[in-house]
Amino acid sequence: MKEASTERSEIGLKKNWWLGAILSLLLIPGCQQTKSPPSAQLTVQELKNSFENIKNLGLQEERAYDFLQAITAVGGRLTGSPEAARAVEIATGLMTTLGLDRVETEPVEVRRWVRGEKEQALVKSQKFGTQGLNICALGNSRGTPPDGLEAGVVEISSLEELATRKDQIAGRIVFFNTPMDRTTVEPFAAYSRAAQYRVHGASEAAKYGAVAVVVRSNTFRQDDNPHTGLMEYDPRWPDIPAAAVSTLGAEKLQHWLQHDPELRLWVKMNCRQEEPVWSANLSGQLTGVEKPEEIILVGGHLDSWDLGSGAHDDAAGCAVALEVLRLIKEAGLKPKRTIRAVLFMDEEFGGSGGRAYAASGARKGEKHLLAIEQDRGGFAPLGLAFSREDLAVKLQPVEDYLRPLGVNWVRTGGGGVDIAPLREQGTVLGALVPEAQRYFDYHHCALDVPEAVHPRELELQAVILAIVVYYLAQEGV
Repeated sequence: MKEASTERSEIGLKKNWWLGAILSLLLIPGCQQTKSPPSAQLTVQELKNSFENIKNLGLQEERAYDFLQAITAVGGRLTGSPEAARAVEIATGLMTTLGLDRVETEPVEVRRWVRGEKEQALVKSQKFGTQGLNICALGNSRGTPPDGLEAGVVEISSLEELATRKDQIAGRIVFFNTPMDRTTVEPFAAYSRAAQYRVHGASEAAKYGAVAVVVRSNTFRQDDNPHTGLMEYDPRWPDIPAAAVSTLGAEKLQHWLQHDPELRLWVKMNCRQEEPVWSANLSGQLTGVEKPEEIILVGGHLDSWDLGSGAHDDAAGCAVALEVLRLIKEAGLKPKRTIRAVLFMDEEFGGSGGRAYAASGARKGEKHLLAIEQDRGGFAPLGLAFSREDLAVKLQPVEDYLRPLGVNWVRTGGGGVDIAPLREQGTVLGALVPEAQRYFDYHHCALDVPEAVHPRELELQAVILAIVVYYLAQEGV
């Protein structure tokens, strides 16, 4: 970790001139679209030269990491926060500096949740004394009373067990201690099963009279960093406070409960829900010279959780989207169809940005052929996934260029929260799939910082997607 950090520091020093210029930019009006003459049919050699130019530019300069540093410089970007608004300004400046066409913001109404002062938790046991626990409030949770909340604890491993032990729940804190399944090779599959307790656990426990819930963090990693994330309340039941405990804290609490079932847990959280506010999606593009109304979209989400600076989730996706357009433009290429970068707002708190984009009146007359969302971190590429099977055949002519960059397969899949509404309009959804075994080490916690992202791995994502979207902009989808 020290060697990687040193390397990234050296890279950052070399690029300070660029980063300084970026961070000094304020909100700037979008650039005017310019029309270029229609492009002639590209030969195989011209395509090869284009791909080589994209690859060489990307791997020599690694500008995606510059963009990531610029976006994360404001810190965590909770939906509706001043930091999220500043990130929109910075990203607008980036797009304008790159000379993209139609740099525009579109309004999005978002929820505004505030964490408040750092959360506190103490275990009070006659056998073990008073012990601290590292917790964090879950997004959307209500806070505790000002002096905190204290109650006995019931450890639960599943919703079935919760129902079986419903008579033991009233007036107590439910501790959902369900680890991510280590025997599941695909980390996102393990996460989706474990995350149900984070999302729905509070209302499931409130149904039986619980006064709060504490949920084991969703990560394979054993450390003392709690992982936050969105939870939702069922209006049929009381809104009770909900927190995540670190994995090491969960192991300790389990041990203490085994030897002292009567211990009590005191929790204090200052989080609160405020009135919704207005934020914005941001877009910029390379306008197609022959079919400008046909759109190929590549994007990520600007908002993030606040414990870290949201580097992997999802400044990485935003940085890749910006770098894709930069590489194509700097290579001197003129796409037939429009290639658009969209940086969405509010993926973490419900996806209102994606819905607003798809429903916007600005989409009138546009036809989105393909939408790619990068939201799985900035790790090394493994393959490509698309919601339409025949795109694997469509991309066969470029397989030889993609394979050395890390594309081992093209399969069915892809998509994301922000681009999902476009599917109803007939848009093909896609994603570059990176290695994910380490992703949940960083996900939604204090470890999600720029130093956790390797510049070359991030750049490989951008180079691959630049080749793919440029090729499909020429050939169609």
